[in-house]
Amino acid sequence: MSKIVSVEGLHYAYPTIHPDEEKTWVLRGVDLEVEEREFLSIMGPTGVGKTTLCLALNGIVPQSVGGTIRGDVIVDGLNTKRTPVPDLAQRVGVIFQEPETQLFNMSVESEIAFGLESLGTPAEEIEERVEWALAAVGMSEFRHRSPFHLSGGQKQRTAIAAILAMRPKILVLDEPTASLDPIGKTEVFSVVRELRRQHGMTIIMVEFESERIAEFSDRVVVLRDGQVALEGTPVEIFKQVPLMHEIGLAVPQVSELADCLNQQHATDYVFTQLDEAYDTLTGPQGIAAKGSQQ
Repeated sequence: MSKIVSVEGLHYAYPTIHPDEEKTWVLRGVDLEVEEREFLSIMGPTGVGKTTLCLALNGIVPQSVGGTIRGDVIVDGLNTKRTPVPDLAQRVGVIFQEPETQLFNMSVESEIAFGLESLGTPAEEIEERVEWALAAVGMSEFRHRSPFHLSGGQKQRTAIAAILAMRPKILVLDEPTASLDPIGKTEVFSVVRELRRQHGMTIIMVEFESERIAEFSDRVVVLRDGQVALEGTPVEIFKQVPLMHEIGLAVPQVSELADCLNQQHATDYVFTQLDEAYDTLTGPQGIAAKGSQQ
């Protein structure tokens, strides 16, 4: 795999109200690389710069919001400080927490076609891309429905389809299910799973639900105080239970279980998903099997 995103020494502070006001640095020297087709999850407490980092990936930070930036973000060979945001939007698409902020057309179909029309894409190609994007998120039957008459999960799937129609190489999801009920969350994560499985997209997702992160991610980055505090596979991150708690983040319940068992029985279990915990604990060398033999 080749590197598709490179964040190098990224510092960023939002504009101050008064010129002589001291800057507050939201990002404080972030270094990060993402491989093509990788699924990277970003975790961190509130206010550590996760959303700001997402916005820096498509040039909205700093081009649209101003502020002070140091360092560089290179996406698919383009520097996001110098490449126009519309050009970057064809390479990296961002999905935000609230789908309503991205929906404003009268039909799902029009919503998905809007970006393509703005770029002057030929009508036949627009139709082809709209149909593909609708099918990719399971929304074909809703193409003539008003986005404002959809459920939360359907709205977010429509927002994802509108981004997919642009055919970006990278999909950035900033807490995409934060405002959704359990059904909506399941819908969105099912779409994400299929995009990864069928289309091999590079996906960067900001998420709090550690079970979902363990299920989907190749790698996890934990931000703390505007910097990368931890980086590794889900196993490498979630086995550090005390440190994750210190940072203020939850780990999967089965990772908590492994940590408790290790402390009580001097074992070295590492679990991130329920099925692997069950198989290990009920297997020939598991605690459950040893207990039944005593």
